[in-house]
Amino acid sequence: MDAIQIRGGNALFGETKIQGSKNAVLPVMAAALLIEDVCIIENCPRISDVHHMQQLLIEVGCKVSRTDQTLMIDARNLSEDTMSGENVTGMRSSITLLSAMLARMGEVTMAYPGGCVIGERPIDLHLNALRRMGVSIYEKEGCFTARVKELEGTVIRLPISSVGATENVLLAAVMAKGVTVLQNAAMEPEIVTLCEFLREAGAVIEGIGGSVLIIQGGHKLHGIRFRIPADRIVAGTYLMSVLGAGGHIFLEDAPVAQMRSMLKAAEEMGAQVHIFREGLNVIADENKRAIPYLKTEIYPGFPTDMQSPLMAVLSTARGISVIEETIFENRFHIVEQLKKMGACIEMKGKRKAVIMGVDSLLGCEVTAQELRGGAALVIAGVMALGETVVNNRHFIERGYEDICRDYQNLGVSICTG
Repeated sequence: MDAIQIRGGNALFGETKIQGSKNAVLPVMAAALLIEDVCIIENCPRISDVHHMQQLLIEVGCKVSRTDQTLMIDARNLSEDTMSGENVTGMRSSITLLSAMLARMGEVTMAYPGGCVIGERPIDLHLNALRRMGVSIYEKEGCFTARVKELEGTVIRLPISSVGATENVLLAAVMAKGVTVLQNAAMEPEIVTLCEFLREAGAVIEGIGGSVLIIQGGHKLHGIRFRIPADRIVAGTYLMSVLGAGGHIFLEDAPVAQMRSMLKAAEEMGAQVHIFREGLNVIADENKRAIPYLKTEIYPGFPTDMQSPLMAVLSTARGISVIEETIFENRFHIVEQLKKMGACIEMKGKRKAVIMGVDSLLGCEVTAQELRGGAALVIAGVMALGETVVNNRHFIERGYEDICRDYQNLGVSICTG
């Protein structure tokens, strides 16, 4: 059965270790394609998206092996320039392979990437940026082919600060002839991680962590051993869980420097947050307060990936909360599912939700429709009285290594079903 069963209504106590970051490891795996050598990636989470990316690398000729949390990628002998099938259409981050394949093969044909139904997320930003670097794009039904004789450095200004487009320009620029200046680059921690990986492998990148990146292309890259940082969204998920259900937990290895906006929201709800070198200590307020207004923003603002988990928590907060979604136009699928559990939520258009806190949620059968919304329904199940069944567990497994194990470490009665 593709489901998670939860018996909720109890406070959380205990500690759990935060896994490696999904959003950091996927572009690093793509970047390994640029290197005609062996790369060792440590702290790699065992999630389905990593498995799909691993299969894509094998499909184009890489040798990939895994031992526990360590992944070895040998990209010395690529053999294919076509990527198709479920590994592409089921995972939007497969688009990060585009620039790496162009740099190595000069041509790539791939199906249009898929993923969660949380917005259109068109790839035009990626394709238009690559066109400025000398790439020709030929679009067909269901797929496209990209060709280039030699990638050329240039000045590119992204019309919006897109994480995926920033990653693709970076991967192309480090192999391009000349200097590339990328303006309005995304500043998310995952971009910093990718830049650090490339720099350790021999790339020359200036402005890391800022909105303008300067990349000197053409430097020979070499194999390295690299450790993936902890996942800020997974840490945020368990942070929200204790805020919703109450209790006192410790999140080992939580990347607190990347979680400032989440911690601010937690404190606004009344939680006590203590930061240690080893991780994050959280004590929830028994009577959590509503947040009058919060909007999702690009980093360092409140992350869109945490909007659904926050909504689940605010559904039982004292008072009225308002959440505005500014990143994706279709990220409120969870509303109807939370209403089935007794939440009182009113939509104001497609991008704003008004949440009127109720005394408690009641367990029932709900259905996940995407990754973070699925995790939010698990949070709601942890908070709710009685038993909750969350269907479509496979969405959650795209980003959470073992969500049941982690919640069991915090005292929750939860299992797969």
